[in-house]
This record gives sequence, structure tokens and C-alpha cells, in this order.
Amino acid sequence: MYTRRVPLDMQPAGKLPTTRVPKPDVTIEFAEGSAPFDVPCAVMECRDLTSHKNGRQRKLAGLCPRPEAMMDASETGLLEEEADFLAAGSDSEDRRPPGIRSELGNVLLLLFLYVLQGIPLGLAGSIPLILQSQSVSYRDQAIFSFVFWPFSLKLVWAPLVDALYFRKFGRRKSWLVPTQYLLGLFMIYLSVRVESLLQGEGGPDILALTAVFFMLAFLAATQDIAVDGWALTMLSRENVGYASTCNSVGQTAGYFLGNVLFLALESADFCNKYLRAQPQDTGIVTLSDFLFFWGVVFLVSTTLVAVMKSESVRYKGRRRVEEETQGVCETYRLLISIIKRPAVFTFCALLLTAKVGFSAADAVTGLKLVEAGVPKAQLALLAVPMVPLQILLPLLISKYTAGPRPLDVFYKAFPFRLIIGLEFALLVWWTPSVRGEEGFPVYYYGVVLLSYALHQVTLYSMYVACMAFHAKVSDPLIGGTYMTLLNTLTNLGGNWPSTVALWLVDPLTWRECQGAAGLTCSSPEAAKMCVKEGGACVTTLDGYYVESVACVLMGVAWWVWLGKKMRKLQDQSPAAWRCRV
Repeated sequence: MYTRRVPLDMQPAGKLPTTRVPKPDVTIEFAEGSAPFDVPCAVMECRDLTSHKNGRQRKLAGLCPRPEAMMDASETGLLEEEADFLAAGSDSEDRRPPGIRSELGNVLLLLFLYVLQGIPLGLAGSIPLILQSQSVSYRDQAIFSFVFWPFSLKLVWAPLVDALYFRKFGRRKSWLVPTQYLLGLFMIYLSVRVESLLQGEGGPDILALTAVFFMLAFLAATQDIAVDGWALTMLSRENVGYASTCNSVGQTAGYFLGNVLFLALESADFCNKYLRAQPQDTGIVTLSDFLFFWGVVFLVSTTLVAVMKSESVRYKGRRRVEEETQGVCETYRLLISIIKRPAVFTFCALLLTAKVGFSAADAVTGLKLVEAGVPKAQLALLAVPMVPLQILLPLLISKYTAGPRPLDVFYKAFPFRLIIGLEFALLVWWTPSVRGEEGFPVYYYGVVLLSYALHQVTLYSMYVACMAFHAKVSDPLIGGTYMTLLNTLTNLGGNWPSTVALWLVDPLTWRECQGAAGLTCSSPEAAKMCVKEGGACVTTLDGYYVESVACVLMGVAWWVWLGKKMRKLQDQSPAAWRCRV
């Protein structure tokens, strides 16, 4: 999620009483050996900045002031106004923080926008399962996996979204409205073309599918940047914490609708078994119908937002308060300066390699289960019982990551996740022997569900620990940019190994042609020739098992050598993570 540091002088909308008070007392501590006025702000710590009136105190967190002698008149006046405003707000007996009921409409709008964002992501997640049921190669699956990269790379164009806009139309609406219109138009276009792309004469058109769904994911990531920024001003300071709740709940709900619900309603077996009295050959909805419906929803809802919702303008006294804008070049320079810090560079390198050991289990296992005959709708529905677990796990794990060494939890969960990767490989090997004429028994799905639950425990243990460490080391002066950089690299560290793992399944798989002498199955053309001559290609060694063992071995090596290095990063002083700005 792309977030920004909100300037101190942004206040809730509406006129507030002002009272002149003495300037706040400021105490600044400098690093030893530094000249008083030459120390950069990043190594300057603001210990105590309070405004006093009638015996009350109120801290102004996040400021790093310079001595008054180094400020110009406008900066000094701004500091006075901020102290005036906070003192007035603290002494106003009639003013009360706006409750959530007063902003329920804004909260519901944010929730709806995040739900819309999750729809194309859920649809993109369902396509690999549909492709696998059509027996496409894993190389094709690897190509399609690039669809999931935009959310790991959005930091590249996020500064553009944040800095370039039409002032009259609105800073966030300048990107939100055209982005959602394009999403709706792409979905309607896909509703007409998707069947031909999936069922062409030569099989699915993987490149065209990848290009279109990549654009959908790119637009969804851009919409995410705009909505994240709008949430900071759409809600008051007292209620801005609800934005993260809207994000997590909305995206999860949207992904559920676009993935689990769609796969269930698209499956003829599921609909005939649970939803119909008379069996039919197709599901209740098709992919074309689903895309067209949500395309229309995008167009209609975006029009309503563009016409009826204006971006709120906040005032402080009689002066209009503008949202902080950071220049594009300045933001990119800031990102580069962060990465250049030795501790940050080392940590980023570790983030990009930590998930190599889990790539086969995370990226290939689900596709292998579909290949073995597990219905894709049943497999998708197994995610439903995981929702309560996914909500509770961060709450439980955060108790152990709240201390000074959150990465200890990451390190301890690492080997258990590797073991579960081997267990996934055994599950795939066991699946064909369990399948009966009427499908799979109930106890089989129980085993799959338990395996998935254990995997979620280890995954969330590592994820929450990593997020806690990001929050711990991020420089508060540039916390939004810092956190976004680390989170982006964390996501990218999971995407590139998954793509490589999918790409290598076929080259690592050994097949032989049985029933046709002198022929092989070393390539798709050779396999077709084998079948044409009356033979059959039989797999003698599945590349998935080779990958599973290789990934676990690489994971163990990473845990033994690099995992300890990651833990030692917790011993670095706070100054090692700060960026000079």
C-alpha cells in the first residue's frame, strides 16, 4: 500500500477557534561531535515538543524542528500557527472528535473502492486454474504469472500518481476516475474476447491473455495508489485508522468475489451438486458474463463518484490547507538514498532471496492438485474456512513480534515452512491414489485443509514479523516512502521465485514415449509425433518433486547462513537505518 506522511498542519475540515499562546518549548539533542547547525535532520532527534496552556500538555510527534535562528519568517510563523491550532483544539470544551458515524459514508465508499480493486485480482488468480484444466504447459503458466507483478512494482510509478494531477478535478480523482473507466472498458472488451483467447484452435493464447490481465493488474495497482492517498484526506485524523481496515477487508472481499465465488458459479459440477435441481453441462455464469457484469459496475460506479463525490478541502482558520506534495525527482532521489544505506541494502538483498525455498510449494502445488483431478472449485472453496484464521493469526502473532527483536519469529518459523513444502509434495504424490470414481473422499479434503492451515500459520508468522521490523526501522521522517519501499521488495521477493519455479517444472520433468519405438517426448512436437504413431508419453520423473527438494535444500542453506545475518540486523543502531534528508 502506498502511503504518505501527512503534514502536521492538515486538520479536520471546518473552522476551529484559535487562541494565541506562547511558542512551544523545544529541546534538541545533537550527536556528539556535531556542529549545532550542521547536523542533518535525519540524525537530529526531537525529544520534547509540547504546547502549554492552563496546565495541559500535548506532544507534537513527528516534527524535527530546526533552531529558530535557522528558520525563515514563514517557517517560524507556520510553527506558531500549528501550536495555536493544537492549543485551541485541546482547550475547546465544545469540540469533540468526529465519531465514525459522522463519516460512515466515506468509510463505505473507501470499502467499496477497495472491493472493486480486488475483483480483477481475483479474476487473474482464477485464470491459472482454468488454464491448468486445459493442460497448458508450466512454461505458459510462468508467462502468465507476470500478471501478478504490478503490485510488487507500483513504487516505480507511484510518485507520478502522487505528484501529477488536475487541481480543479481533484488530486486523487484525476487518477482514480480514468483508471476505473479503463478497468471497466477492459473487462467489457475481455467479455467479448476471452472465450476465443482461452479456446483457440491451437490452445489458449497465453501472450494475449497475459497482456490483457497484466493491464488489468497494472490499472488496479494504480487505483490502489490513488485510493490509499485519498483515504488520508477523505477521513478525519481521528478516523483515518479505518482506512487500513477498509483496505484489508475490501481487497479480501473483492478477491473472494473474483476468485472463489466465480470459480464456484462457473463450475458445472459444483452448481449441479449444490445449486440446481436439474443438472446442466455448464455453470450458472460464464467468464464472459462475469467480466461484463463487473465492467458495467465499474463504469456506473465511477461515473457516480466523478459526479457526486468531491475531494474534501480542509481549512485552518481562514487559510486553505493543501495536502503535502513531494516532487517526482525528489521522491526518486529519496528512494535511492534509502537503498544506499548499508543496513538497508543488506536487508533488501535478504528480502529478495528469502522466499526461494518456498517457491515450488507456493506456486506449483495448487496447479499440480488440479492436474491430479481435484476440482478447481472445491480447491478454491477451501480458502473460505481460512478467513477466520487469517484474521486471528496477525492478532496472535503480533504479541510475539511487538518486542525489540521481531525477526526472531521470522527465523524460527522459517524451517517449519520448509518442512510444510515437503509435506505439500507428499500430498501431491498421494492425491492420485485417493481419487475414486465419484471424486475424492471427505477425509482427503480434511487433510488438504489442515495442510493449508499449517502453511498459513508459518506464512503469517513470517509476514507479521517482517512488517513489524519494517515499522521498527523505518525513519519516521519519511515513514510512508520507507515502508512502501520495504513492502514492495518483500512482495517482489515472492513473485520472481514463483515465476522461475513455474518456468523450470517442464525442463526438469522426464518423459518417455511408450508404445512407439525410437520416439521420445523431449519436446511438444516430439510428444505429438509419439501420440500420432500410437504411443503415449509417460512421466518417469516429475519436475515438481525435483524442484521441491531443490528449493528446500536452498532454503536450508539460506536459513543457516543468511538467516543469522538477518537476525543480526536487529542489533544495528537506529542511526544505521536513518536517511539523510
